[in-house]
Amino acid sequence: MDSKLSLLFSLLCLIARLRLSFSASGETKSFESVPDLEKSMYTEVEGFPCVRLLNLSGEIGCSNPGRGNVVAPIVRFKNAKELTGPATILVSIDEFESLLTRVSKDSKFAEKVVGILVESGTQVQNGLSGFSPDVKFPQAAFAPYQSNNFEWNPAGSGIMWKPYNFPVFLLSQTSTSILQEVALRNEESKSSYPKVVSEFDLVMQTTKSGTRDSNSCLKEGTCLPLGGYSVWSSIPPINISSPIKSKPIVLAMTSMDSASFFRDKNLGAESPISGLIALLAVVDALSHIDGLKDLNKQLVFVVLTGEAWGYLGSRRFFLESEQQSDTIKGLDLAMIETVMEIGSVGKSLPESSKTFFAHTAGDISSLNGTLNALQSAQESLKTESIIVKTASTSNPGVPPSSLMTFLRKKPQISGLVLEDFDSAFSNEFYHSHLDDLSNINSTSIVAAASLVARSLYILAGGKDPSAISSIKINASLVDELLGCLLNCEPGLSCGLVKRYISPSTTCPSHYVGVILGEPSSEPYPAYAGDISRFVWNFLADKTSIPSKNVSSSCPKDCKGDSELCIREEADGKGVCVVSTTRFVPAYSTRLKYESESWTVLPLNSTDIMGVEDPVWTESNWDTIKVRVYTVQNTAFDRLILLLGIIVTLLAYLLIVIARTVIRKALKQD
Repeated sequence: MDSKLSLLFSLLCLIARLRLSFSASGETKSFESVPDLEKSMYTEVEGFPCVRLLNLSGEIGCSNPGRGNVVAPIVRFKNAKELTGPATILVSIDEFESLLTRVSKDSKFAEKVVGILVESGTQVQNGLSGFSPDVKFPQAAFAPYQSNNFEWNPAGSGIMWKPYNFPVFLLSQTSTSILQEVALRNEESKSSYPKVVSEFDLVMQTTKSGTRDSNSCLKEGTCLPLGGYSVWSSIPPINISSPIKSKPIVLAMTSMDSASFFRDKNLGAESPISGLIALLAVVDALSHIDGLKDLNKQLVFVVLTGEAWGYLGSRRFFLESEQQSDTIKGLDLAMIETVMEIGSVGKSLPESSKTFFAHTAGDISSLNGTLNALQSAQESLKTESIIVKTASTSNPGVPPSSLMTFLRKKPQISGLVLEDFDSAFSNEFYHSHLDDLSNINSTSIVAAASLVARSLYILAGGKDPSAISSIKINASLVDELLGCLLNCEPGLSCGLVKRYISPSTTCPSHYVGVILGEPSSEPYPAYAGDISRFVWNFLADKTSIPSKNVSSSCPKDCKGDSELCIREEADGKGVCVVSTTRFVPAYSTRLKYESESWTVLPLNSTDIMGVEDPVWTESNWDTIKVRVYTVQNTAFDRLILLLGIIVTLLAYLLIVIARTVIRKALKQD
């Protein structure tokens, strides 16, 4: 009996020693749940993924190579010139392009790249001379002229248009610091363990199903078309029921979507959001001018989305008109006399005269009128040092812009794009995550908006010098829009946005996204996207006249073709106003939605731009995340397994001995 008790005591001591030997620094950490244990083992990485996009001929972007997660040790690129095994490469943004170039040219090196983590930080951006993942002539296939070798975007590398069979993430600034320390720790340990590894969950449904182009993935339901909702409005509202012949139209437009290598880090501050903010400021300024209904031309404003992906918005805009859709009700595109597009206008230097360039195309006689209007507007703004120049005649045509669609569809149209550059983009971060608020200045946007607002008034027939001089841009509104649309603080939670809508997120992103459900002239709010809904409400408000039907039951009592309910999301009630403001679906003209699925249509000979339409789609996915954790070598893992087996056996032996001792003790009693 005493010998068994002695053995029992010895086993307890051994188990206690084993437990203490695996305590860190003599401390024991307790976990109240499995999530607590998991949190102590794994560090979640904050970042922005590159995702898989597809077109009719193949795919671009990033994805895990197979159906499961991928894991590899983290190394820095400058110390990973030759990889000895699978690795996750931590790279600075200034080396990112050279890394991807190496991957595309060196197959042996590429085989060992499991994933890429890209550092972020303002100090990195300040040291860059330029970074643009787009090509040197963006969307050249849609240009109304042949000059594919022209370089509008000299900084362009084209890396965003290639496929990568490994995950790529842009790190947040917090995660950048963490991963830099991790990579340094791995370097110091050299070939020894433990190692810190990253685990990527970037499994795309199109990769899992083997659907490698838009046609096949739409059939299998593993992707959705890129798209969203454009918005158009008129000031004053168009009387749809009036028998009077429509006035000629002066159309001002811009776009609200950008592109980036990283899906959700997509601000596009200079290109195109500076133009969007300028247009919103123009509408605000003109809304305070009396007598617009007496002008001999109609002012129409269009804000397009999907333009970064094959001019989806402008091409669909024309098709909706041809099909006499409700989305274009009241707007006759045949009546368009002049088109003025506000492009990139945020980089004219604040310390000197603010210089803008007029890129023109189309009917010469109408163009002269447009240029004269610009000149008159400039002269009325002499005290503000604003200069307008005609773009160089050595340019092959207008720069990449929505006007290209108008020129392809209506070659005789008179069109002008106002930009802050002549022959090459001033934006060195075009279609890059670095095109953020620090890349533009508000005074340049105010200057461009002042010029456009007065030009539009003159083009519409306004001649009164005092009225022209009274058109002033609200600089405070421009500053507020910059904070709302290009920053996380306040971001979409700013007072201006929340006056109109209930945003789904705080940090803005200007990626077009995917079109959900059946396209409609009155989309479900969650399907339209925060930016589109804000623009719709803002334009409807600024271009409206009060409704005679002042009712608290909005939108039920907003009757008539021209009555709309605005601000309904913000306060749950809304206000009825009279305004000609419409949503217009923006998606490929080669797509049709029926029976709750998408179909790629055959080429239409009347759709002259459809031949070049890539039909962009985005792969579905379940979750996207990255985490890092520490692993030991296989010998250590085997030792832990062996010790686990020993402890289990000892525990079993302990139980048997304890039962025997207890039974004998009970019998003696």
